[in-house]
Amino acid sequence: MGRVAELAGVSVRTLHHYDEIGLVRPSARTAAGYRAYSADDVERLREVLAYRRLGFALRDVAELVDDPSTDAVAHLRRLRGLLVERRDRADSMVAALDREIETRAKGLTVTPEEQLEMLGPQLYDAIGGAYPATRCTEPRIAAQIWDALGDARTVLNVGAGTGSYEPTARDVTAVEPSAVMRGQRPAGSAPCVAAAAENLPFEDESFDVAMAVSTVHHWGDPFAGLREMRRVARRVVVLTFDTDEPRWQDRFWLTRDYLPEFAGVLADFPPLAAMAGAIGARVEPVPVPWDCADGLFEAYWRRPEAYLDDRVRRAMSVWTRVGPKAEERAVRSLGDDLDSGRWAERNKDLADLDAADLGLRLLIA
Repeated sequence: MGRVAELAGVSVRTLHHYDEIGLVRPSARTAAGYRAYSADDVERLREVLAYRRLGFALRDVAELVDDPSTDAVAHLRRLRGLLVERRDRADSMVAALDREIETRAKGLTVTPEEQLEMLGPQLYDAIGGAYPATRCTEPRIAAQIWDALGDARTVLNVGAGTGSYEPTARDVTAVEPSAVMRGQRPAGSAPCVAAAAENLPFEDESFDVAMAVSTVHHWGDPFAGLREMRRVARRVVVLTFDTDEPRWQDRFWLTRDYLPEFAGVLADFPPLAAMAGAIGARVEPVPVPWDCADGLFEAYWRRPEAYLDDRVRRAMSVWTRVGPKAEERAVRSLGDDLDSGRWAERNKDLADLDAADLGLRLLIA
């Protein structure tokens, strides 16, 4: 098992987990009687790891590799298609960066629109492909959001992404600038308009309520977006993040101990009080349950091993923003502390908590 783990670039712990859940079980035996991987086992492991690194959840991977209608060649073709799609998205981002580098090298000015092209929809074009693997509606957070919608019948979901947290029993219109995210909205979901929060293509008070969930930090001008929501709807509900509290990054052990660069990601993020004031909103804390189903950045505060999983991190925009060096260092340091027991000792007070206040806030206006 150690040799297979080394060749595959995964931990022995990962292989043990795959064995325990029946995903990949070593079926051969060595002369000494130890369990070992047969050629078929290795082929299955290769498929599992390939799908995982493309962002698929374990339950989805199990369905894919166990599909009786799909042979080894079909799996390879499917994997190739997914890799080509991801390569094309990465190539488009590299091209955008190259254009900006060339422009700046010539001493020319890069317009705000050109800068935001890379950090707005283009960012989600890069990470959006990983969203279906871990990002979904967390029922307890959804209940708080939907309760804030009150008796609204018509709802505008701004920065809607793939549609998580959209209420099903109301008339919803979605707004999403990223083509990749729009393309992953499930069949039968609410109609989606390609537009940005700062320029909503709707008349004044067209909706009972406008909602935005974990998206404000990606807007080029948060205040403009909030004002637009206030303009087109009679009620506004926004799930966002609080950076007003001194040393706010210390609320979460991941940003406190392993990823101090997170503070820089939100260095220019507007104060929560200012955002609330801009739309006349009251503020509610939104606790994150320990077993949060939605793989948002704070979701795994009591399940630290999840942050070692590339599939989990790829669906969090934070890791794209801090860059690969910071990510590699944080993951390596966290892995070491988990193996040594330092993380458990340092965070033993979390073991009995069912939910944690990690800075998520609901603005209700």
